[in-house]
Amino acid sequence: MKKILISAAVGILLSGVSLFGAENKSVEKVYQKECGSCHMAYQPQFLPQRSWNKMMKNLDNHFEVDASLDANDNKMILAYLTSNAGDVKASNKHFSKMSNSIASSETPLRISQTPYFLKEHRGIPKRLIEQKEVKSLANCSACHTSATQGNYSERAIKIPNYGRWED
Repeated sequence: MKKILISAAVGILLSGVSLFGAENKSVEKVYQKECGSCHMAYQPQFLPQRSWNKMMKNLDNHFEVDASLDANDNKMILAYLTSNAGDVKASNKHFSKMSNSIASSETPLRISQTPYFLKEHRGIPKRLIEQKEVKSLANCSACHTSATQGNYSERAIKIPNYGRWED
């Protein structure tokens, strides 16, 4: 009986939910530390489970960088990403539209190549994207001032050397 309760508790913790029902902040902290050290720690809702599974299996060649993790951190982060993925838990209209734009036959690894993302960014001049303050569309927080909080509304967009962006 004790073994079953411990296994259940570990399973709950790895899923990103504490025994008390609140989000497990320690899992999020590990994700922020490991993934956020090189780029913004993207919200898991951006991609479906299958994408996170594929990405986490190939961290030794993560966009031409070795981003390998120890087995425990990999398992913990994978559980966090897949239990909060867009096809499981799209928490707002932007994440829901993102998730719905991805065909079930596709397994995108780049958020910036998903149909909804491409549609939303199609009118932005290349010069605004390629400037040193932005560098690429993958640098969400350069223009989306509340990206780290999961807010991608137009009211929270301020492009460096340009200003507010409105469609």
